[in-house]
Amino acid sequence: MDVKATLGQVKQFNVNNLKGIGTPLLVLAAMAMIILPMPALLLDTLFSFNIALALIVLLVAIYTDRPLDFAAFPSVLLIATLLRLALNVASTRVVLLEGHNGGDAAGKVIEAFGSVVIGGNYAVGLIVFIILIIINFVVVTKGAGRIAEVSARFTLDAMPGKQMAIDADLNAGLINQEQAKERRKDVTQEADFYGAMDGASKFVKGDAVAGIMILIINIIGGFVIGMVQHGLDLSSAVEIYTLLTIGDGLVAQIPGLLLSIAAALMVTRQNESGDMGKLMMSQMFDNHKSLMIAASLLMIMGLVPGMPHFAFISFALLTAGAAYFVFRRNKQKQRQALELAKAPPVEKDNKEVKELSWEDVRHVDTIGLEVGYRLIPLVDKAQDGELLTRIKGVRKKLSQELGFLVPAVHIRDNLDLAPNTYQISLMGVVVGESEIRHDSELAINPGQVYGKLDGIETKDPAFGLDAVWISPEQREHAQTLGYTVVDAATVVATHISQLLTNNASKLLGYEEVQQLLDILQKQSPKLVDGLIPEVMSLGIVVKVMQNLLHEGVSVRDLKTIVQTLLEYGTKSQDTEVLTAAVRIALKRMIVQEIAGPELEVPVITLAPELEQMLHQSMQATGGDGPNIEPGLAERMQKSLNDASQQQELAGQPAILLTSGMLRSTLSRFVKHTIPNLRVISYQEVPDEKQIRIVSAVGQ
Repeated sequence: MDVKATLGQVKQFNVNNLKGIGTPLLVLAAMAMIILPMPALLLDTLFSFNIALALIVLLVAIYTDRPLDFAAFPSVLLIATLLRLALNVASTRVVLLEGHNGGDAAGKVIEAFGSVVIGGNYAVGLIVFIILIIINFVVVTKGAGRIAEVSARFTLDAMPGKQMAIDADLNAGLINQEQAKERRKDVTQEADFYGAMDGASKFVKGDAVAGIMILIINIIGGFVIGMVQHGLDLSSAVEIYTLLTIGDGLVAQIPGLLLSIAAALMVTRQNESGDMGKLMMSQMFDNHKSLMIAASLLMIMGLVPGMPHFAFISFALLTAGAAYFVFRRNKQKQRQALELAKAPPVEKDNKEVKELSWEDVRHVDTIGLEVGYRLIPLVDKAQDGELLTRIKGVRKKLSQELGFLVPAVHIRDNLDLAPNTYQISLMGVVVGESEIRHDSELAINPGQVYGKLDGIETKDPAFGLDAVWISPEQREHAQTLGYTVVDAATVVATHISQLLTNNASKLLGYEEVQQLLDILQKQSPKLVDGLIPEVMSLGIVVKVMQNLLHEGVSVRDLKTIVQTLLEYGTKSQDTEVLTAAVRIALKRMIVQEIAGPELEVPVITLAPELEQMLHQSMQATGGDGPNIEPGLAERMQKSLNDASQQQELAGQPAILLTSGMLRSTLSRFVKHTIPNLRVISYQEVPDEKQIRIVSAVGQ
């Protein structure tokens, strides 16, 4: 048993070693062909092997599923080109030394290509050879080289993004460590492959140029050797050496053309799995309309007088038949898909329980809308539901106002809800709920109306105003009384808009900020490159922008935000300090959004004694916020609420002006209790604006 095992190991060792000596043998053979003289029989064998190798490489390139599956192609191309050039040197030696003895002196393969392929006419052979050179050098090689160069550049530029996508999928749990490692390996191999193809295309181009030079040198050298050394006359020397040289060139150029075509196929393929022939057939002949148009044009050309009627009409009929076949096949596929969709689900054997996977974990929607079954007509396009269009308009409006793309709203029905109820959720948490009537309209009391309406009294879900559900026939009457009348879809869309505006900071995450920075980088690349990660991390930028949105400040002016972070990021990494600095930089936009373009800004202030007390309390707590007595906090809240309501009744914005130290704390203090009151600091008032104090809280 030990002897058999040892013999098996020796056999396995020998087989494995034989697999690795092919390439060194080819390189050594190429060197031998350059140095040593070759007999005609061996030269024929090597020429045949060269043609066979080129055919094999071409077929492998055609039937490879992905370019990376043939990652050794650049090396194969280099070795095949080296072998062919070595054969050129060996054949040139034989042609010049033995060419005067006859056509077969340089081997049967060269003689066959010189006499059979070109009919023994050296003028025809020369023209055919030049045409092959033009096709190879000008068309195939030049185009493949350009594609390889562009592919290599784009692949290298896309590497960081692909690596970030892999890391994001790994962090999100969509892939495991092994899958991430495999995908990183594929990204690296892809970059190496296209980089190598860019260099390998230069070898192919150089091979085509070398073929032209070798042809000229062989013809001139043959004339000189035949006439001077062997005493041949001019016509005999021209006929013998020209035919042999052209035969030698064709033997070398045909494999070169095959390899150039293989290289072009490899660099023009998309990096997707699939047999190239099947992909081409499925993509080119999958639409019957294009085939029918082609058949019609061919038929018209066939009916034109003077045209070859048989050829054009025959191909027109064949193309029309193919179009009919494709049409029938597509119809059959659609019928089968429809029957499969209508068929009841097949009960699977319960004996085999499917193992749980990450696909069974339900991820929460960023923005979700669930409706009861009576509200389904609002979201069903077949029943003329307008809510989808309204929500799309809300997303577009908010995206323009806030400065980033608001995520899509995922809508689904929920039988657990009351029939006329809907729920709005953010990150899986319900933030809004109301009951509406999809077949009625809501008449909202804006504050002053001139009569009452017959209907179901309720509250507007977005702003909490008094409202009445009325029938559509009462719309005009309600409007004459001063009510604002909207349909059910508008009620839901307005509610969604209000909730998204109040919770904008929860919608902005790492991915959204990175996309904003990528857009800015196209306009100001140095600005973004100098920020992350040299000055601060992406997390700090996200937190600052979330703070701005939480305080009702748009992030549209991203350039100013990034410039300010660059300036202050070297001094502090505190997000509160950075947020305050950014707000000061955006002060013109902030004040304009609150008070409009007027030069005079009406503001509410704190009494000096109250503001001084809050400052001292804040210093005592180390900057964590003032320690306000509950009674004082209640009185402050009531006074601020009364002052803001007076401003609202006067048709003016409610603005609380305070010091920079207190601004952030007071903004959080009034965020939910007095949502219409905006808090700004003294430093956030533009120089061209004038302040008018309308009331002072605490006096």
